[in-house]
Amino acid sequence: MTQRMRHGAFMQMRVQVRVQARVLVTVLVIVITSVSCSNQQRVDTAPQAQKGLVFSPPEWPQTLRADLHRPEGDGPHAAVLLVHGGGWAGRSRDDMTGIAEQLAEAGYVALNIDYRFAPDYTFPAQLHDLQIAMAWLHDNAETLAIDTARIGALGYSSGAHLVSLLGLVAGQGDALDAPYGGAMTRPAAVVAGGTPTDLRKFRGGGLVPQFVGATQSEAPQAYVAVSPVSHVHADAPPFLLFHGSLDRTVPLDHATDFVDALAAAGGDVTFYQQPRRGHITSFLLRGGAMEEVLAFFAQHLGVPDPL
Repeated sequence: MTQRMRHGAFMQMRVQVRVQARVLVTVLVIVITSVSCSNQQRVDTAPQAQKGLVFSPPEWPQTLRADLHRPEGDGPHAAVLLVHGGGWAGRSRDDMTGIAEQLAEAGYVALNIDYRFAPDYTFPAQLHDLQIAMAWLHDNAETLAIDTARIGALGYSSGAHLVSLLGLVAGQGDALDAPYGGAMTRPAAVVAGGTPTDLRKFRGGGLVPQFVGATQSEAPQAYVAVSPVSHVHADAPPFLLFHGSLDRTVPLDHATDFVDALAAAGGDVTFYQQPRRGHITSFLLRGGAMEEVLAFFAQHLGVPDPL
C-alpha cells in the first residue's frame, strides 16, 4: 500500500470514529433526557410527596423551600437530608428528585432542600441553611414519624461539600458550629459524591472565591476553614464517598485524600470509585453508586436493604 493510500485509509478511519462518537453522544443525551423527563413525570404523581414546603424560619434572610418525600408505613422512619450541587451558585433541588424518590421507596423520609447561593450569600450562609434544615426535621419529627437518631445526609458536588462540613463540625463547638449548629445537627451517616474536600487545591476560576468571598491569597485561613478535610476528627459520622475516576472538575484526589484523613483519624469511611466517569456522568449514571448508598444507609440508619 502506498503512503498516499495509507494516509487516505487513516483519514477515512478517523472520520468513522468521529461519526461513531457523535452518535454515541447523541444517544447518551437522548437517554439522559428521557430519564429526566420520566423522573419529572413521576415527581408530579408521586404519592406522599409534598413540594415547596418552607423550612426556613420567618426571620431568615431568604425563604427556603424543600420537597418532602415520605415512605409508606407508620414509622418511625429514618430520614435523609438531600443537598444538590451547582458550584454553590446555581441549579436546584429538582436535580435530587430521582434520588429522593428512590430513598422514599426504600423506606426513608427524604427532605430535598434549597439553600442560598453565592455570590449574594457567601460562606457560611449555606452551612447555616443545612443546619436549620436539620433543626426543622427534629422539630417536625413527631408529625413526620421520624426517628431523630437516624437522620442521614446526602449531597453531590457542592452539596456533598456542604453535607460533609455539616457532619464534621456539628457539636464541635468551633465557629462553624454556632449559632445554628450543635450536636442535634450531626447526621448519623453522610454520603458525599464528587466532593470538593480541600478548597485550597483550586487555584483558578471564580466559583470558589465568590463562594468564600475572597481569593486564597486574600484569606488563606478562610480556605482552611471551608475545607472539610481540615475538620476531620475521630468522632466524625460514618462517611460513604463516591467519585468518578475521570473527574476533572473535582479531581479524584479530593476523595482519596479525604478517605485517608478520615481513616487516619479512626473514622468509619467507605469509598466507591466509579470507573470511567467524569463529574457530570458520575451523577447522571450513578446506578452502582446508588446500590452502595442504599446498602450504606441500611447499615447505619437501620433500614432493611431493599436490594
